[in-house]
Amino acid sequence: MCGLAGFSQVSTPPKGGVGALKVMGRLIAHRGPDGSGYWMSPSGTVGFVHRRLSIIDLTQAASQPMVAGPLSIAYNGEVYNHTELRAALAGGWNFRSRSDTECILAAYDRYGDSCLDHLRGMFAFALWDERRQRLFCARDRFGIKPFYYALVDGVLYFASEAKALLPFLPEIDTDASALAEYMTFQYTIGDQTLFRGVKQLLPGHALAVENGELKIWRYWDVCYEVDYDHSPRYFRNRLEELLADSVSMHLRADVPVGAYISGGVDSSLMAILAAKQSPENRLGFNGRFTDFPGYDESHYAHAAAERAGMDLHVVDITAADFRNHIRDVIYHLDFPVAGPGSFPQFMVSKLAAKHLKVVLGGQGGDEIFGGYARYLLAYLEQCIKAAVDGTYRNGNYVVTIESIVPNLGLLREYKPLMKEFWRHGLFDGLDDRYLRLVDRSTDMAEEVDWSCLEREKVVDDFKSIFNSRANVRKEAYFDSMTHFDFKCLLPALLHVEDRMSMAHGLESRVPLLDHPLVEFAATIPADLKFEGGQMKHLLKTAYADVLPSEIVGRRDKMGFPVPLKEWFGGELRDFVVDTFQHVREKHRPYINADAVLKNFDQAGRFSRKTWGLLSLELWHQSFHDKADAYRALLADDGLHNDEKVPLA
Repeated sequence: MCGLAGFSQVSTPPKGGVGALKVMGRLIAHRGPDGSGYWMSPSGTVGFVHRRLSIIDLTQAASQPMVAGPLSIAYNGEVYNHTELRAALAGGWNFRSRSDTECILAAYDRYGDSCLDHLRGMFAFALWDERRQRLFCARDRFGIKPFYYALVDGVLYFASEAKALLPFLPEIDTDASALAEYMTFQYTIGDQTLFRGVKQLLPGHALAVENGELKIWRYWDVCYEVDYDHSPRYFRNRLEELLADSVSMHLRADVPVGAYISGGVDSSLMAILAAKQSPENRLGFNGRFTDFPGYDESHYAHAAAERAGMDLHVVDITAADFRNHIRDVIYHLDFPVAGPGSFPQFMVSKLAAKHLKVVLGGQGGDEIFGGYARYLLAYLEQCIKAAVDGTYRNGNYVVTIESIVPNLGLLREYKPLMKEFWRHGLFDGLDDRYLRLVDRSTDMAEEVDWSCLEREKVVDDFKSIFNSRANVRKEAYFDSMTHFDFKCLLPALLHVEDRMSMAHGLESRVPLLDHPLVEFAATIPADLKFEGGQMKHLLKTAYADVLPSEIVGRRDKMGFPVPLKEWFGGELRDFVVDTFQHVREKHRPYINADAVLKNFDQAGRFSRKTWGLLSLELWHQSFHDKADAYRALLADDGLHNDEKVPLA
């Protein structure tokens, strides 16, 4: 786990040389506290900088950027099958380290671009092939590790975090298209970011610069080719085999490995399975809110830790913590994304980093196995429609109205969502109905100037992904919903997972996102994953004897809820109002500050409106209002100043 950045000539020689690399390295220094280095090609047209967090092969032999003959690489991540790769490639490569970094170089030397098919893990890298005068970059299949780039005056700049690219932009400005996506979902669904001119390399994609041409392509995708030939027992057994193998792979490290334990099924399962395989890794971490009822799930985390035989460290998170750290959260995120869970994640990561360098997490389970309450709500509506129309048997429904009734208690906490969902009618197309469930903008008509944003394009792009028959071959509502969340929401959650851990020099691993496991899960019939409307049915039944019964049977998991309504109406009210006053003073584009202040008290307990708009303003303050400071980093005095960047 590390941070990388660099530049490459596309049509114009880069300016700044080593000095520019140093500036980029300073902006991502938190990602790698164990070492740093930079490299430039003999011609000076390509340069890499790297910050190291030592996890595998702690010696200097594994330092980066790594150079081996005509190949050079800067890499961030973990290739878990490096041991097997090294054995397969040893005959044609003289290994000088035990690192997974060198395995990527050896795999590229043997297989070329197809080396990506042989990598199992999380990764983003930039590789220079001096023989071909070619830059080759790639990002892992799920977007666990980040990769951003900007093409400025014929030079490609790239980095693990977008902030490292800001000094090279002509101006720091907001991308209106990305903002429209953010206002709708609180994350973006394409390759654009909120910084105009900065793009992300999408998950499962690669990039190359050769002969003055920039080329981007997809090398991996998930397809729901459903397997109707096997029994439920087969799917349970195969799931257990693949997940055990994934956990084993994710425990490979030359340092201790701990676990986040939220108290939900996914993180609890990862911690328990890891403890079974690796008795020496016995630290778990949890965060809780105890000032208000309904926000403390730590008793479930204690149950999981007890089952795993782990020592659980718990941090009590307060309103004062929010006031003191929310600007740090937004700075490290680069731009607001994916809801208020980033704040407690920051606090728990801070706690974990005091004890070790690597933790396991449970990201991916909701998207792969169906863990969101909105799936149940969407199916409830469609079951009612099918019962009225008599269309149960047309293949689109995996549950019946009779079977779903026992699980409707799961929706108890979602009555406000249900009221809003049905306020605008019933029984429209499946894509329109699911958009209504994931749309976070329904209560922001006055606060946002939608006339300046391309709302229609957002809807079109959503429907293109949701209705994709390239991925979901048959009309299965459950697969379409989980596929959209897998392709769009999950990368946003992984963005949070990466930034909040790396803010503290901590590596977060996600065993549920192992591509053999994900490819297998895409073949499981939806009625096994979602039988009777029971979320994560297959996962829960497969591990019913492994997980504590109170976790398997719980109906109130909320996904790290934060008492924002209580804080913003009480202890943090002045902080929030003062922040929104800043919106008015600065005349922020697209935002009606008077409406924000007028409607502040009307947001419901689980409304994301206040959080989304507050985060947006803090983002403007952290980056737009400091544009001159970012440009100054490239001044002569900035190039030679190795002090900490005073921008956070």
